[in-house]
Amino acid sequence: MRHGQQHPEGGQHPRHPQPGPYGSPGGPQQPWDMPTQPAGPAASVRERRGPAAVVAVVAAAVVVVAAAVTGYLALGGDGDDRAHPPVPASSAPAADDARTDAGEQPTVPGWRTVTNPRTGIVFDVPPEWSLKPTSWASYVADEGDPEEIPLVGFSAPAMLKEKWCVFDADLDGSSDETWLAAAGSRGERGARTPQEAARDNASLWVYGGYTQPDKAKVTRGAAQPYTTASGITGSVATASSTGVEPDGKCDTDGKATAFAFKNPKGDIVSWTFVGAKGVGDEVPDGVVRKVLSTVRLAGG
Repeated sequence: MRHGQQHPEGGQHPRHPQPGPYGSPGGPQQPWDMPTQPAGPAASVRERRGPAAVVAVVAAAVVVVAAAVTGYLALGGDGDDRAHPPVPASSAPAADDARTDAGEQPTVPGWRTVTNPRTGIVFDVPPEWSLKPTSWASYVADEGDPEEIPLVGFSAPAMLKEKWCVFDADLDGSSDETWLAAAGSRGERGARTPQEAARDNASLWVYGGYTQPDKAKVTRGAAQPYTTASGITGSVATASSTGVEPDGKCDTDGKATAFAFKNPKGDIVSWTFVGAKGVGDEVPDGVVRKVLSTVRLAGG
């Protein structure tokens, strides 16, 4: 899985989460500022062989590389966020400790509220999920891209079982941690319609995190109309993989559900769930749909 986690504005692979800074002011675009890349045949996917490729493919989840960033997170948001220099990793807040969630209360009793201050999206997750700092971003990138320019990503996520699988993929003596599932939101800069954003988000997370370089193992569902419990109307799409061959201890099939809609400003924004499929502790589709139903905008 090729996941990238950036903390506070970095990334990880669902296959192998690895902490570390990503990018710099004036450097390549950051994951929170990247349009979703095309998921169809026109998408350019380069293959890279060798040790670097092994790290990306050996564990099955989406790599999320933790990187330091400012609290002003924007996955696909407005403005040029590269103008904000990243803060040192040592000053990055720990998970949960930095989450105030803007005073939002869960709509499901006993669940936890997740708020993304940049997108304005709020949703609830079961109590066993952990909340990453609002300055945290997760993304997936092509294994053959030395700059790890994100294919797709989201920020201010909630994660389930962050150390679900631990494996030293590149045999460098340092174990890589893979999470079981994650959910977050982003702005859809460059998306033409909510339907397009939902389809591309779901399929790119599965491809980037579980099947690459094989697109044929990704099954894309059609975008369907969907209305959340709060009355937000948009489009939902799913994607999943079948037949991923376990090259390493943590490799599995994956699945994703993405919901995209227009906010009151007319901008397209989205929420996405991504996680391992076909494993004993897979997140049931019913739970994913229940989480999706709670998607709402901050302040009602």
